[in-house]
Amino acid sequence: MRSRQRMFAAVMRLLLKCLRLGRRRRFKLVRQAEQLWHYGHLCLRSLLYNSFTNSDVVLDSLFEPVYWLVDHVTRWFGVVFVALVIGLTSSIVAIVYICLLPLILQTYTPAWICWHLAYGHWNLIMIVFHYYMAITTSPGYPPQGKDDLTGVSICRKCIAPKPARTHHCSICNRCVLKMDHHCPWLNNCVGHYNHRYFFSFCFFMTMGCIYCSISGWEMFRDAYAAIERMKLLEKERLQVAANQTYYQTPPPTFSFRQRAFHKSVVYLWVLCSSVALALGALTLWHAALITRGETSIERHINKKERQRLQKKGKVFRNPYSYGSWDNWKVFLGVDVPRHWLTRVLLPSPHLPHGTGLSWDLPPRATEQRAPLLAI
Repeated sequence: MRSRQRMFAAVMRLLLKCLRLGRRRRFKLVRQAEQLWHYGHLCLRSLLYNSFTNSDVVLDSLFEPVYWLVDHVTRWFGVVFVALVIGLTSSIVAIVYICLLPLILQTYTPAWICWHLAYGHWNLIMIVFHYYMAITTSPGYPPQGKDDLTGVSICRKCIAPKPARTHHCSICNRCVLKMDHHCPWLNNCVGHYNHRYFFSFCFFMTMGCIYCSISGWEMFRDAYAAIERMKLLEKERLQVAANQTYYQTPPPTFSFRQRAFHKSVVYLWVLCSSVALALGALTLWHAALITRGETSIERHINKKERQRLQKKGKVFRNPYSYGSWDNWKVFLGVDVPRHWLTRVLLPSPHLPHGTGLSWDLPPRATEQRAPLLAI
């Protein structure tokens, strides 16, 4: 009896010891897993830690592949966009010369004929000239390896001096003087030397599209009504052809030339009206920026600086703004009154004020501003 009790007690002690060992091992494994997790988390934070990291930096990092794809697609499709602009503009000009001009010469009074011929050809010359200059003129690049530049910062991508108002274009892969943006429709950056050409092209193209839309409104209404009649007569002709007897004849149909004429007028009006709305909004946006003496990139920089100073109870002043009227004169290169005709209303390849490396007060500006370093 005693021997059985001793055996039972020994078995129970063995079971308890096994349970204790299993619990200890389980706790030990859990502690080891927690230690490994904390160690890995600490290593990851030590590798990726940055005191300047915020939500904007994280979003930029996540969208970096998208930016890379957009930059490369824009670079390769720039030629396609330029060809598209030339093709659409040429089609509108061809329709005007082939379809509308003979009609104008036959039906309009001599005064209106002179007006349309003078204004239309002047507007076309201004569009062609400024677009050609915008795509062929270099926007301006800072000199490489020049150490005597004053008031500059260092570009983090080029690792080179970056003058004031200069920014790096990820599509061109180089810094651009007074960069506004990279325009895929020009396949070129808009910078210091071609900013005026870009804005003038947008302005005159908008004016040309508005001119075509207003002048062709009555023709568009007649052409659209004629196309609707074509569809109705075509439907009637098919019905008659299906039930045709010996005494029935199908209704007359429009000729190919008439169909092409009406559809060309509708195409011209729809395209010109759409471009006038879209490009007109872009032109007004850039006109507001020019009035304030800033570029598209500088608008975002100035907005952040204005908010930062506002929190400190200070007022931000744009150092590159000379007043609304003087900003336009500096931008257009108007030094004397006759330049409004020779440099604004007529094609002119004159250079802008300055070299884009420094921003001294131009002689035509009347209000002084303090210089500012590049941001």
